[in-house]
This record gives sequence, C-alpha cells and structure tokens, in this order.
Amino acid sequence: MTTDPETRETSPQPENGTGEDTGRTEAGTAPGGEDQDGAAAAPAGEGAAAPERTEAEAELAAQRIERERIERRKAEKQGPVEAGTKLSGKAADLLAAVRAVESGEKPVSSAFREPAPAPRRAAPEPERPARPVTPPQSPTAPGTELVAAVRALLTGAGAPDTLAPQVASVLGETADARLQADPWQLLRVAGVRPEQADGFARALLGAECRPDDDRRARAMTVWLLEQAALAGHTALEIPALETALTQRSVPDPDAAVQSSIAEGEVLVFQDALETTGPGAAPVEGPAGEGEDEAEERPVRVLIGLERYALAEESLADGLARLINSVPKENGSADAWERAARSVSGAAGELIRAAAGHGLVLHTGGEASRIEPATLLYAARDLGVRAWAATHSPAARDALRDRLDLPDTATAHPAFTTVAGLLSGAEGPGRDADGALDLDLLIVLDAPQLDVESAALLTESLPDGARLVLSGDPGVLWSAGPGRVFADLLTARACPQIASRTPDPGPIGELVSSVGIGELPQVDAPGKEVVIVPVRDAREAVHRTVQLVVDSVPRAIGIPSRETQVITPGHGGAAGTRVLNAALKERLNPGPGRFGGFDAGDRIAYSPAPGRTVQGHVVTADAEGLHLECSGEPVVVPKERVDQAVRHGWAITAHQAVGQRWPAVVVVLPGDAAQALSRPWVYTAFGRADRHLSVVHGVEQALPRAVAETPAKPRTTRLPLLLRGQLPTAG
Repeated sequence: MTTDPETRETSPQPENGTGEDTGRTEAGTAPGGEDQDGAAAAPAGEGAAAPERTEAEAELAAQRIERERIERRKAEKQGPVEAGTKLSGKAADLLAAVRAVESGEKPVSSAFREPAPAPRRAAPEPERPARPVTPPQSPTAPGTELVAAVRALLTGAGAPDTLAPQVASVLGETADARLQADPWQLLRVAGVRPEQADGFARALLGAECRPDDDRRARAMTVWLLEQAALAGHTALEIPALETALTQRSVPDPDAAVQSSIAEGEVLVFQDALETTGPGAAPVEGPAGEGEDEAEERPVRVLIGLERYALAEESLADGLARLINSVPKENGSADAWERAARSVSGAAGELIRAAAGHGLVLHTGGEASRIEPATLLYAARDLGVRAWAATHSPAARDALRDRLDLPDTATAHPAFTTVAGLLSGAEGPGRDADGALDLDLLIVLDAPQLDVESAALLTESLPDGARLVLSGDPGVLWSAGPGRVFADLLTARACPQIASRTPDPGPIGELVSSVGIGELPQVDAPGKEVVIVPVRDAREAVHRTVQLVVDSVPRAIGIPSRETQVITPGHGGAAGTRVLNAALKERLNPGPGRFGGFDAGDRIAYSPAPGRTVQGHVVTADAEGLHLECSGEPVVVPKERVDQAVRHGWAITAHQAVGQRWPAVVVVLPGDAAQALSRPWVYTAFGRADRHLSVVHGVEQALPRAVAETPAKPRTTRLPLLLRGQLPTAG
C-alpha cells in the first residue's frame, strides 16, 4: 500500500449527516428518492401506455401479479380481516393480548403462551396446484380527469401539483375523494414527508386539523413502518415503533398502534424466543406460581405491514418446500458424482450438495464465483436446465465474458439477471403452470435479495427444482427489507459450502482483512492500492478529479471511462452530486441540454428500487431521455428522469454492489465518518479489480469502523417462520 501525493482526495457526508440516514439513502438507489428517505422511483407517468413495456414496467407488472397470487393463497389459509370491523381468530387474540400486556393485566410471557408444539415429522414433497398463466399487463396509467381533479386539490392546498400523477396512481380511482376525506393519505406517496402531509392537512381541514387526529396517527404508523422497511426491517417491536411515533409528535403512541391494528392498516405478530439451549433454566415467575408459569418462554411482539408479512411468510413456505422436497432426478447419482470428482475443492463439494438437496448456500469472495459457474456448466452437461442469475447486467456480462471454464463445458451458458428472470425479459420463460421453466437456479449476489424478490423467486420455482444461493456475506445487505441470505446462513437449515478460493493480489488481501475486522498495510509493488490523504472536502473533490482524469490513466494505465468513484452519500460537500458536477466539467462539459444531461454523460439509472445499472446518455426527444445501458437501449420518460437518472461518474456503495471496475476511487471525507461500517468499507474496496485509490480524510475513523462497526441489525421474522416448517431432528 502506498501514499501518492498526486492522488489525494476525500469523500462526502450524507445530506443529513447521520450514518443511519446515509445507509437508508444508499439503499434507495433511485436518484432523487434518496433525498426523500430512500423513496423509490416514481410510478408510471401520465398518458397512454406505450406499445411496448419498459423493463421497469414489465418487472413491476410481474411482481404485482405474483403478489396477488400470494395474497390469494394466504387468504385461503385464514379469513380476511376487513378494515374497520372487529378482528377474529388469532388476530383478535393477539390484539387482546397486546392490550393485556400493555395494561399490566398479564406479563408478556403468559399473555402469549403457546400450547406445546406437536411433534413434527419430515414433510413429504408438497403438491402445488396448477397456476393459470396470466401474461403480465402494463400498469394502468391514471386517467387524465382523475389526475386533473387531484392536481386541483393539491394546488388549492398549496401542495406541488407535480405530485398529482403519483397520488392518483397510488390512491387509485377515488384518489381525490380519499385525499379529501383523509389528507394524511398523502404520506402513502413515495418521498412525501410528515411535515409536508401535516401542512397539506392544515390547508384542507383548517381548525379541524389536530395532532391527535386518529387519521394522522394511523398514517404516521404506516409511514414509519415503510421507513423501517427502507432501513431493512420487515417489522418493528412495539417499543421501537411507539418511540418513533413519539418523536413524530403523536400524542398517544399506544392508541395509534391499537387503532392501526383495529383498522387493518398493520398486522401484529408474537414470536416465541428460543431459550439458550436444552439445559437452560426456565423463566421463573413470582414465588408461589405453579410449574406452568416456570415453563413459559419469552416472546416478542412485532408490528408490520401486510405487504412484507405476506412476502416473508411466502418466502418461508417456498424455502421449506425446497428443503423438505427431494430434487427431481436429472442425471444419475453416478453422473453427478463423476462431475464432482472432475473438479477440485469447493466446486466439487457444491456439485455434490446440489445433486441431493433442493436448497444449497455457497459463500465466498469475488474469486469464488468460478465455483457456482462450474456447477452451472456441469449441470448443463448432464442435461439439467440450469440458469445463473446475477444482481446486475454488468455482473452478468462480466461473469459470462471472464470465466475460465473447463473444456468439458459443452453447453452454452445461461446467464440472466434476477430482475430479468422475474419480469420475463430474460431467462427460460415459464411453463404451463406459470413456474420458471428450469431445473436448477443459481443466484449469485444472493445478499442483495430482499424478502419480496426472494419470495417471488422461490414461489416461481417448479416442484423438484434446485436453488443455489451464492454470495459474499461480508458485503452490504439488500437495499430492500430483510436479510434473506444472512438469515438462512444463521438458520443452518440446508447444506452450506464455504469457498476456500482467496481473492488474489494486494486488493484481495486488503479486502479479506477488512472482512475480519482488520485494516493492515499491504505490499502493493505495482501501486495496486494507493492511499491519498486529504485535509478537507474541497481538497477531496480536487484530488478525486485529479485521480480519475490524470493520475490513474497516466500512472496505472486505466482510462477514465473504466474508473469508478464511490462515496458514502449523495449530499454533502463531497457527495455524488458535487463529485459528478466536478467530473462532468472535466470529462464531458456541456450545458445540460436534456434536463441537466448531455449526450455522452455517464449515468446511473435506477429502473426499480434497489437496482442501479450504468450507461451513458445517447440523446433526448419527446419520448424522453435515451440511454444505453449494458449495450441495451433504454428510454426514460421525461417525467421520470429526475427520480430515475443521476450522473454516474460517482455513485454510492449500495449502487455499486454486484459490480466491479478495473479502477476504483473510494472517497472518505471527514464528514462521512459516521456513515462508515465494516460492510460499507468491505463493499467499496471490493469493487476494484486492478487498482484502488482511497481518498482518506477520516483519520482513525476508518480503522475504527472496520474493527468496531458491523452491519446494523435488522428485525426480520424469517428464521422463526422457517424453523416452524422444518422437521425436527431425530
């Protein structure tokens, strides 16, 4: 590792200056959305539907159809709860229990006491009903009359009329009436903040607008749970939710939660917690209580949104089906064993595990991606319909182009992206039952799967299929809610194959050390790793531009177009906005003729929340902004450009995950110290293939973050849901 005075620079601070918000900002990779608490890209714009669906529309349509099917399936299990009516069954019991606990009538453990579970036996391979094939339909754009009515309502209350298409799309055909009856419904629109909704409500309701309005309390409860989802939680414990409600000036947080439950806005769950082990002492009750009280298990009470609850439960169902089922016989056991013996190390172990199990986990760094690729080729040689899916098109193309595969791989590789697979734009398509037409699916970059994407994938797999989830557990988790890969690793419910293939060179040595909490100096004779100290954000920006434009091309031989800048946030004195403006001035100066963009500008395009693809601007016309991303033409409607497109010379680590570049410049200014964590540093440093420059202005905050700041915890229910569906040992 060397220090090159020519290449000194630093990184920006997130706009709000807090580490928590920075993580949330990165997570919502849609440009513009991060400034609005990680808001996702705006919905489809006004006007008639285009003759051909965009990739984003196709993906959203496929997800909507699959969610509707999941919801119908859940409805068959338990009766629906209509908003505004009394709850029944377990929901009513849970609500009563919550109230009993909070009133002090019962301790938590007794209020949620569960009957002793019946002994489980190994589940037979479940039968799945045939699913009708429904072709994805484009999202219906709101009618012009509805948009006009909503626009008039917004304008009359002093709200931006540009929100009208989004409000009409989110609230539906009666959007204007719903908004008139409950102005806090505006909070359901991505990017709208509580203070803005409060101002709109004051303008509409006048003196009738009160902080203790039940409508405001419910809307704030739902909004806080949506914000928690952006931070990765699928549910929140009641004390955490009530604390957040208090911070948002809700006078009676308990009443707000109860009202939201009663109206069906949110769901309540109770999770029995595990004891420390078979020999752990029981939870003792007060003196004089009987044996039953001593055997009670502690529980936690969670509040969540139906959307994520359904996804997490559906995911647990799908994973249990894979784990408990016997994979379809594709090739004889001897053929699989011969394929495993033909390769060495973890690749052979992975082939053996996939041969006999419906779900397999594989962990390792960048170099280990050869192992699932070897499995892909071996399976296709056996006649298995095998596909591999990556998080981004860039990762898909890099894997396809750079793999050094064995000579025995005769079948053409089948690579796709997760988004393309789900939308139907890529991959094998679907069979007559609506399931993916494949036998083996290998998902690389598995830590980037959120609960909704993972649920859609598992529900789409046919009976007897195999699923292999492969990824690096050290990188940043998914931008959406959940920690699917980490939860599965913790659950130990299926075979786990850990790669022993190290990432090569000084960069690989540095990244591996960061992964175990160390930040050593590494020997980099070829200037593979360069540290550039800076004093402030101004110097950081100057040095970053110098590195990209001059030093790295001249000293390392990597051109500017192959160098990526990564920084913790979009705002601040050295965030992506400032860095992109400075880099554009040197690399592609222009007036920004197309909504701030010029032909040739490097961009980061977010077709859906949590996904970023890179490309460049081609031109613009009445249709919108024309881009080229991973060799494919993309047209972004002009009304979506602000939300979906940013300049891309500098991006965040969440946007960069799943991709690599020949050279990477990581900018760490002093004001970004709170945003740093071990997964962030691991991810940012690991994006570099041949050269890494670190513009370093955080002094001891960097080694401290690597040593002491792990990933922020996320509240999820997947381990508990999965544990309840697996056979007990013995």
